[in-house]
Amino acid sequence: MNILLITTRLNLGGIGVYASSLARGLKKKGHKIIVASSGGELENVLSNSGVEHIYLPIDTSSEVGPHIMMAVMRLLKVIRKENIQIVHCQTRVSQVIGHYLEKFSKAVFVTTCHGFFKRRLIRRLLPCWGTRVIAISDAVREHLVNTMKVSKNKIELIYNGIDASFLEKGYSEADLNRVKKEFNLGSNFVIGITARISSVKGHIYLLMAIPRIREVFPDIQLLIVGSGKTRYEKQLHHMCRKLNIERNVVFQPGIQNVYKALSVMNVFVLPSIQEGLGLSLLEALAAGLPVVASNVGGIYSVIRHEENGILVPPKDVKALADAIIAVLKDKNYAKRLGQRGKQTIKEKFTLDKMIENVEGFYSHALGER
Repeated sequence: MNILLITTRLNLGGIGVYASSLARGLKKKGHKIIVASSGGELENVLSNSGVEHIYLPIDTSSEVGPHIMMAVMRLLKVIRKENIQIVHCQTRVSQVIGHYLEKFSKAVFVTTCHGFFKRRLIRRLLPCWGTRVIAISDAVREHLVNTMKVSKNKIELIYNGIDASFLEKGYSEADLNRVKKEFNLGSNFVIGITARISSVKGHIYLLMAIPRIREVFPDIQLLIVGSGKTRYEKQLHHMCRKLNIERNVVFQPGIQNVYKALSVMNVFVLPSIQEGLGLSLLEALAAGLPVVASNVGGIYSVIRHEENGILVPPKDVKALADAIIAVLKDKNYAKRLGQRGKQTIKEKFTLDKMIENVEGFYSHALGER
């Protein structure tokens, strides 16, 4: 198949990693893949894999304007020249572009829904969900049907998948010491989160849990890995000063090799207040880390409480702190959670399984068209 993937940007984070992984996986299967976006840190990953990238100035949340029609006109030429059969869009702006591409070409327009939206007027007037829609979790599928009023028949549940094969090599003791030194970490317990810096990820509640955790583990360190909104990041730094926990918290900008950061963590924490599925959650489980996460959104599609992780109510600082303390206190419990989490990834959330399911999804969409 000849496939055009469109996304707003290729930054480190859920959607960027999803688009990049999907493009590379489909190319390995023999499909012709072109990615169009405003670029980002993952652009070089596509280039190294031989995937063509087309730059579009669409790094905006605006759904109307000359940037939309300019992108449509440019991509129509690509569709005709490359005989594109599938246009697969990942974000709201790219969905609007895909909607018009379908109107003026023979390509089939499909989308992936990665999260939750408000059903604003423009969404009702211009839904732009395409011929078929991928929901990345059970919660997202329910949201599409109940809130966004998308027909059940158009939706297919396909979980995100990750390639964790290179984790089998592991890290030596020397490697771990080097990484800890690079991140300014000591030899004490480290809890961490790898996620974009956004209020929906719940970083603020994790910071608020540190004083309680510090009562039991005085030298506890929190590693926050990610980039995002400058204003929110300033709020997090202010909270550190307010709680007098600056010496316990290390901020690290987003990195492509996220497993380097995961390798030095004893517990991974995802205190989100809203979550489509949580790619960072899958990565942590694949790394064999015990996980403490909020019981929200698509997280319950992955975590079974006290079997392969611990679920806590969102925004509940005490429950969050107590769960982290319980895992840190019991090495056997932590190891058991980590092993079962790793098995969960192998059974349900591999990249190969995702690619195979997306191929079938494309075939169904072409058949319906």
